Amino acid sequence: MTIDDPTTLESLIGRLRALRPDAERRWGTLTAGEMLCHLADGHQWVLAQPASSEGASKIRSRPILKWVALYSPLPWSKRAQTHPSADPKREGTRPGDFEADRERAIESLRKIAEAPAAELSPVHELFGPMSARDWYRSVYRHVNHHLCQFGM
Repeated sequence: MTIDDPTTLESLIGRLRALRPDAERRWGTLTAGEMLCHLADGHQWVLAQPASSEGASKIRSRPILKWVALYSPLPWSKRAQTHPSADPKREGTRPGDFEADRERAIESLRKIAEAPAAELSPVHELFGPMSARDWYRSVYRHVNHHLCQFGM
C-alpha cells in the first residue's frame, strides 16, 4: 500500500480523523496529540530538498535496510527512537489545539501524495536514495505504524 493510491490515502485520513485526544497508546511514549505533531514534522522532511547535493551525497545507501523497512511484511519496531527534530518532547512541534494538529498532519500527508516526484527529497537519512514510490510507501508505513500504536 502507498499513499499515491487514493483509496489508501483516504483510509489513512479516515483513521486519523477517528483518533481521539484521549486515545491510549499501546506502546511508546507519544500521546495522540504528540503523534500528530510527529507525523506532520516528519512529513516536512519528505517535502524538503537537501541544502546541497554535497550534503545529500554523504548519506549512505542502505538498500537491504530500506527494503526490509519499506517492502517486507515485517512490522516496524515499537522501540525505534524518534529523531529529535520530529520528537515533540525534544525539538519537534509541541501539541497545541488537537484539531489544528490533526489538520496539519492530514494536510502534510495530502501534500506528499500530490507532490510531483521532483518535490520530494531525493534521500532519507537512514535509507539513502529514495524514489517517489519509496516515499509513498514509507509515509504509508509510518502513518499506519502510529495509527496502530493507538489501536486505529
